[in-house]
Amino acid sequence: MLPMLVILVVAVIGAFTLKDYLSFDALRDNREALIAFRDSNYLIAAFGFLAVYVAIVGFSLPGATIATLTGGFLFGTAFGTFFNVTGAALGATLIFLAARYGFGEKLGAKLENSEGAVKKIKDGIDENQWSMLFIIRLVPAVPFFIANLIPAFLEVPLHRYVISTFLGIIPGTLVFTSVGAGLGEVFAAGETPNFGIIFEPHILFPILGLSALSLLPILVKAVTGKKGI
Repeated sequence: MLPMLVILVVAVIGAFTLKDYLSFDALRDNREALIAFRDSNYLIAAFGFLAVYVAIVGFSLPGATIATLTGGFLFGTAFGTFFNVTGAALGATLIFLAARYGFGEKLGAKLENSEGAVKKIKDGIDENQWSMLFIIRLVPAVPFFIANLIPAFLEVPLHRYVISTFLGIIPGTLVFTSVGAGLGEVFAAGETPNFGIIFEPHILFPILGLSALSLLPILVKAVTGKKGI
């Protein structure tokens, strides 16, 4: 339980102490200093940003959206997306491992040995793990922290979790990173970026389309009655 307790304590402390530092106002007020440091120390800035992003996600600290915008602002859409996705995937893996070895194994074993409806749900998820993992990553309505914990309780193999996390968060991360890449004009105009852009039809519908595509194996197995690999 110690790893999860540490994450919980740090998350609570961070929620009260870091919200003013990991905010849009802080990014706006310090943008010139950040750009100057990046220009003078690109590698240090890149690895430092990656470490901060891992810490934000790994300890469930506030400011993940601002960190994603910062990645785009400092490193552009392409490199920013890579750094953001890598940092988020590494941080999510830390939570997954903490939950898995804290109490996820015991809970998973209890579910596996259960009977009735609970057992059927568990078996259904096991038969369609890839699809379910991609769905919880692609659908914007699923909180990131919850999507990190659920697989740990369902005995999902680490490699499936890492691959589905890295690939599944790319669409949403790309959207917010591209918004961050255009923050220079937003700051110059004294405006605030549109954080609800991911719910606009021309962006949301393709993501929902990917979610529907991830359901295709489940539908095929339901129709044919065959189990997947």
